[in-house]
Amino acid sequence: MIKLGLLPKLILAIVLGILIGSFAPVQIIGIFATFNAIFGKFLGFSIPLIIIGFVAPGIGELGTGAGRLLAVTAGIAYFSTIFSGTIAYFTSSIVLPNVLQVGQMAIDAANPEEALVEPFFRIDMPPIMAVMSALLIAFVLGLGIAVTQGNTIRNFMNEFQGIIEKLITNIIIPLLPYHIFGIFANMTYAGQVATIMSVFARVFVMIILLHITIIVLQYIIGAAVAGGNPFRLLKNMLPAYFTAIGTQSSAATIPVTLKQTKVNGIQDGVADFVVPLCATIHLSGSTITLVSCAMAVMMLNGMTTTFSSVFPFILMLGITMVAAPGVPGGAIMAALGLLETMLNFSPTLTSLMIALYLAQDSFGTAANVTGDGAIALVVNRISGHRLTNLH
Repeated sequence: MIKLGLLPKLILAIVLGILIGSFAPVQIIGIFATFNAIFGKFLGFSIPLIIIGFVAPGIGELGTGAGRLLAVTAGIAYFSTIFSGTIAYFTSSIVLPNVLQVGQMAIDAANPEEALVEPFFRIDMPPIMAVMSALLIAFVLGLGIAVTQGNTIRNFMNEFQGIIEKLITNIIIPLLPYHIFGIFANMTYAGQVATIMSVFARVFVMIILLHITIIVLQYIIGAAVAGGNPFRLLKNMLPAYFTAIGTQSSAATIPVTLKQTKVNGIQDGVADFVVPLCATIHLSGSTITLVSCAMAVMMLNGMTTTFSSVFPFILMLGITMVAAPGVPGGAIMAALGLLETMLNFSPTLTSLMIALYLAQDSFGTAANVTGDGAIALVVNRISGHRLTNLH
């Protein structure tokens, strides 16, 4: 029996959702809508737990590094992530209004004949705390672990992170294709699917071009600081790029990223420190994907997309995605709370974001790990080393 990966399952779910939504009666669509409502509530309940489980251990681990080198590497990684998100914002602001019909989904939803089918019933699953409370608790615990260097809370949070990773890998991720299936069946029934599919295609092309642009820029800057030919250095990192497309995980790609970083002549100690660290804190590709997808969804729904409203979201993304687990979709899971609280996404829009993001997750991860090699070039030079084995 062939075992499908997450991306093929999502594509299959979208195709089947469109097919069934085009002819199924309203009662059948109502069953799917009911499942989506229940799953969406469970997702909302899980968000604070996911934030605490990801962010607190991630910040705590940063305190065990090599002092100044840790601060420098984390600073460069954060700047790269925020810079990439900002470029994605301005590119989306210029490009998307020319390829999407702004406010189209909001107009459709206002039409009673094309409204989404309501679930038969709802089950209330209130989260144990608000998203901002979860973020504050995660920051306090993470910083406390880093400063005190105690093992009791550190071990507890590491075990809690393991529980949350199991929650995502064993429950949320396996059920996502069914959730996406229901969403697309409902949107097809409501007459909105043509709009969504056009968004998929146009936003996907723009995001890939943004990824390539940012990667090339990172290596031009890295080569300017460290010396060497930027395109030769980038060529050496291509095995890591293509491995990440297959694994959809920065963590799982670390061995290849580490090997190719050393091929570029970076000192072994620097590479051994920078690559694993950046695999958890450098998310330039994921940020480009999240910001671009969020902008597209917001424009389609006639929501405000000013820089002052989106930039704080970008700043927080660079923090909340720290130590997102090495599983497909980790970044979007960590960002769900921000989408709800900072960009005012409804559960339906959040689900749409999950579908848009996961369809492009492989390429965002590939951009993340390739950029890790560029950061290693800069840190290598700051550490007083020059590139070796340049050929």
